[in-house]
Amino acid sequence: MRLHLVRHGHPEIDPTTPASTWPLDPAADLGIETLRASGVLPEEAVWVSSVEPKALATAQLLSPDGSCGSVEGLHEAERPADWLSQEEFTAAVRRSFAHPDETARESWEPLSDVGVRVATAAGTVINGAREAEVTDVVLVGHGTAWTLLVSALIGEAPDLDSWELMSMPDHCSIDVDARVIVSPWGHWRAAP
Repeated sequence: MRLHLVRHGHPEIDPTTPASTWPLDPAADLGIETLRASGVLPEEAVWVSSVEPKALATAQLLSPDGSCGSVEGLHEAERPADWLSQEEFTAAVRRSFAHPDETARESWEPLSDVGVRVATAAGTVINGAREAEVTDVVLVGHGTAWTLLVSALIGEAPDLDSWELMSMPDHCSIDVDARVIVSPWGHWRAAP
């Protein structure tokens, strides 16, 4: 089975609200259309998104018929409205990965909890697709969540360099049965 992970497009940022509530920035359409036109996404697949608005909107723009399901457990690490500079945010996320059982900042969900939640939700989707004899699944969601999921699926430590270089939107595909990355983050930009 091939699992396609898509990171959402650029959100419309409101530093006074949690990132989980942010919608997709209308200017993100071009990047999303570029991903859609790249040919890396399957025409026939089970499409499922995180419930967050920016992920749902990305999935609706990318899926062939404009629709997809959503699953609560695929959402990003829970973080309050706590605006940080890019450098501060990156440092806090790296601390989260270094100490996954701790909160890197007040009210941040520990990454050990995020990893279990996301892997469980993704596993339910993957198992449902197997039962339906579907060979491709597309999950649309978030950078930290997908970094943890890739780690769990391939049995390696989280790749923080890939997390830091991930774009919005971005794509990675995994052969779930072989437990290998088939197409790494960003590779779609070089696709013919």
